[in-house]
Amino acid sequence: MSIIEKAAGRLDPNKSVVHRPVDTPLALPVEAIIEQEIVAKTQKKVVSNDAGRLNTKKVEINIEQLHRLGMVTPDAARTSIAEEFRLIKRPLIEKAFGQKGKGIKHGNLIMVASSLPGEGKTFCAVNLAISIAMELDHTVLLVDADVARPSVPRYLQLHSDNESSEVGLMDVLLDDKLDLADAILRTNIDTLSLLRAGRSHHRATELLASQNMSALLDEIANRYPDRIVIFDSPPLLLTTEARVLASQMGQIVLVVEAEATTQHAVKEVLRQIKSCPNINLIYNKAKTLSNGDYYGRYYG
Repeated sequence: MSIIEKAAGRLDPNKSVVHRPVDTPLALPVEAIIEQEIVAKTQKKVVSNDAGRLNTKKVEINIEQLHRLGMVTPDAARTSIAEEFRLIKRPLIEKAFGQKGKGIKHGNLIMVASSLPGEGKTFCAVNLAISIAMELDHTVLLVDADVARPSVPRYLQLHSDNESSEVGLMDVLLDDKLDLADAILRTNIDTLSLLRAGRSHHRATELLASQNMSALLDEIANRYPDRIVIFDSPPLLLTTEARVLASQMGQIVLVVEAEATTQHAVKEVLRQIKSCPNINLIYNKAKTLSNGDYYGRYYG
């Protein structure tokens, strides 16, 4: 029995643990670097977007910055972090599409969550998205669904000089005239697109539980047969938004912090999201020496 299974108690046999060496740290001390190095630039280009319309905005992800932070990058060598996410993504992709394209319903909608803040869900969501984007047969849409505390732009070092580039998920739900394609941002990683959280709203839970959200998820899931959508969600034990979102996902990846996340927290989260038949666990922030190198302890 793995450490995660011991922490969570007896798990449902339909739920699986993402196997990874528990003594290999998954996150790096990047928070301090993020605060000091805001270097990415935003570009706006007139191009055809995924809906056949014009004026899709493009943002530049600073690949060198990601490399310095120890994260997955599309041009990196076979680093330990890249190998870890290769192992993590494989069963997710297989469940998303299955054999001969027959996967589970909404299997390509994958929510990355945690029980509480600071356990590493955004770090894992960004790395997972970039790792899947490196696949030859799939494209990725990374959605910042933590509408109260968006973190994806900070990790990717995105900066926008144009207010329209801040349009995101909540704006699409609030404005019937706003098309999904108007909010999706292209990036300099050709197979990776972004959808920001958008404006903060006091009725975020109701909006995520609305028929508009269900229709939007259907559109996101089905518009492109090769697309995988990664949602960086709010913490499950602190917000109702995350639980509402979880009920509409095909797969959930629960990030568990080494030596910090309690057995009670894991059990409670699993109880709340038990309606999802495909739940995977990532054991994150382990501290150790690996291959003679120290990869750090925490990202924040």
